Amino acid sequence: MQEICQRELTSAEYDEIFMRVALTAAYRGTEFGEVPIGACIVDENGQVIGATSNRTITDNDPTGHAEIRVLRRAAELRKNYRLTGMTVYSTIEPCVMCAGALVNARIKRLVFGAHDERFGAVETLFRLCDNEALNHRIEITSGLLADECRTLMQKFFRERR
Repeated sequence: MQEICQRELTSAEYDEIFMRVALTAAYRGTEFGEVPIGACIVDENGQVIGATSNRTITDNDPTGHAEIRVLRRAAELRKNYRLTGMTVYSTIEPCVMCAGALVNARIKRLVFGAHDERFGAVETLFRLCDNEALNHRIEITSGLLADECRTLMQKFFRERR
């Protein structure tokens, strides 16, 4: 048993842990009536720098998306808008605004849960994060815990109707 506890986690296991941090943030957002999208940002040492949900309604801020909010937190802590080496975990595929901000921040990697058929700008409608026309491209992992992320969104909107 001790060997199992002491083994190093795989990158997929780390990804699931951090996506669960983002999911927890998304669940918390529903308490404020926010669309349940959560994000967390992790530095190159595997430390969570920030985790939050959308706050567009609460803060009356059209830019208050979870991804933007974690980028702001990390940039503030790092005292630099370039967040090279960091990974962002988002429960839903980022929109155009968030995808653009991820590229501008020079995020190394993006991991997201469910695709967004209406607004997804990473793989669904556009390919902003790995577009060859841009001077920075992000490593993308999609579909992590997608069913859970999608179900949370569907439940939220079903209850609002």
